Amino acid sequence: MAGVLRLILGDQLSHDISSLEGINPNEDVILMCEVWDEATYVKHHKKKIAFLFSAMRHFAAELAARGYNVRYIKLDDPQNTHAFKTELARACAHHHISRVTVTYPGEYRVWQDMTTWAQDLNLNIDIRDDTRFLCRIDEFAAWAKDRKSLRMEFFYREMRRKYNILLTPQGDPEGGEWNYDSENRKFPALKEPIPAPDSFVPDMMTREVLDLVAQKFSDHFGDLEPFYFAVTRDQALQVLDHFITRRLKNFGDFQDAMLTGEPWMYHSHISFYLNCGLLSPLEVIQKAEQAYRQGAVPLNAAEGFIRQVLGWREYIRGIYWLYMPEYKTENYLEATRKIPSFFWTGDTKMNCLKQCITETKQNAYAHHIQRLMVLGNFLLLAGVHPDEVNEWYLIVYADAYEWVELPNVSGMILFADGGKLASKPYAAGGAYINKMSDYCRGCQYHVDEKTGAKACPFNYLYWDFFIRHREKLSNNPRVGMSYRTLDKMGAEKVHDIRESARTFLESLNVDAWP
Repeated sequence: MAGVLRLILGDQLSHDISSLEGINPNEDVILMCEVWDEATYVKHHKKKIAFLFSAMRHFAAELAARGYNVRYIKLDDPQNTHAFKTELARACAHHHISRVTVTYPGEYRVWQDMTTWAQDLNLNIDIRDDTRFLCRIDEFAAWAKDRKSLRMEFFYREMRRKYNILLTPQGDPEGGEWNYDSENRKFPALKEPIPAPDSFVPDMMTREVLDLVAQKFSDHFGDLEPFYFAVTRDQALQVLDHFITRRLKNFGDFQDAMLTGEPWMYHSHISFYLNCGLLSPLEVIQKAEQAYRQGAVPLNAAEGFIRQVLGWREYIRGIYWLYMPEYKTENYLEATRKIPSFFWTGDTKMNCLKQCITETKQNAYAHHIQRLMVLGNFLLLAGVHPDEVNEWYLIVYADAYEWVELPNVSGMILFADGGKLASKPYAAGGAYINKMSDYCRGCQYHVDEKTGAKACPFNYLYWDFFIRHREKLSNNPRVGMSYRTLDKMGAEKVHDIRESARTFLESLNVDAWP
């Protein structure tokens, strides 16, 4: 009896992935491949490509060490056809296999391709649920059915109950509240240095990948070196353990804070490893809960972190699969602008943007407030088209896959879905950035000035945004205060706001990169 071909994608690097369940090591073949199609459908950050290729190669080596028959196709293999479908056909022909098992992919475009394999290649394709996620796609759809609004908070509470996370023996939330976000907005008056993130010296396998990326992807965005990511499960577990023991206690208070020269702050830096499979969501949630129950971290820290993983991450994935493929075309606010060229270079006089873009270029990482309230806030206020913004976020971050990137950008950042995800646009002026960071201190613009050449652009862009979109937003009760304030402004002040915004936006260079 012929064996089964088990296809492992680059974001499925888990030994307990569903596609490996029931594997027969004597007959089955595991296929993994580095394909040009996946590396270049957008020009991914060099560090992202290097991280995934190295993690894939290390994972394949672990599988082989366990006695499995692994067929691994490297990018520079002269026989590589550089697409999943053709590599699958080539492997099945070589091994005389007609049955394929694969785990449900993370991205809609891959799923679309996958649905053609059975007929086009005359193969028996078994597509299994991705059991690493804690809420099945159909389960989320059932939760969403007939609801007028799909607010994450209510979904999160159900997930807490389902997995018995941070609950009392009576089933109530620990501390009496479900959410401690109000305690998580402090500016860090640091009494001790922020613990440095874990870094790993590249081994020979990683160095080979780095040389490959430098040669093949030199025109892609971002700095390749220094490279310090974890590339194995053991290393990823070390990153997780160090977060729990060294940074989680301060994560709650300071998760929204931003400091110059501190791109990592108290964040976990595990989204790279969660999203490619080296870590599982339930294990990181349970470790955080255990740290709270042992008295090592306060409740607001444990709950804030758990909410990101058990609540937001699962919710975002559910939204993605619920609304695709139409979700990708959403543009409720009819934004049309091209992305400014300084988003590729960091060459701007706005210090907050300069800091966040430069750190993104260096690290393929920025924490969630940098992504939402600095970078995303600017792109929202400037009216940049969702296609432009989605592509940028997908390119620049090593943890970005469309299932997590698209709802965060089109829903949370741009309000392009008209409120399917967020209850209001997350727009803010310079005062918010000044409250949560030290960026304004080193800026050539003045955060206290509202209009004119020296004013912080966030200030007049904020009001110009609400003026432009009054017809669509004025009935939203969550932005009512902004419109009431706007209506108290005199005509001259409104004119100055509009002129300052027009002058600034017309000055932006939007030349394509590279």
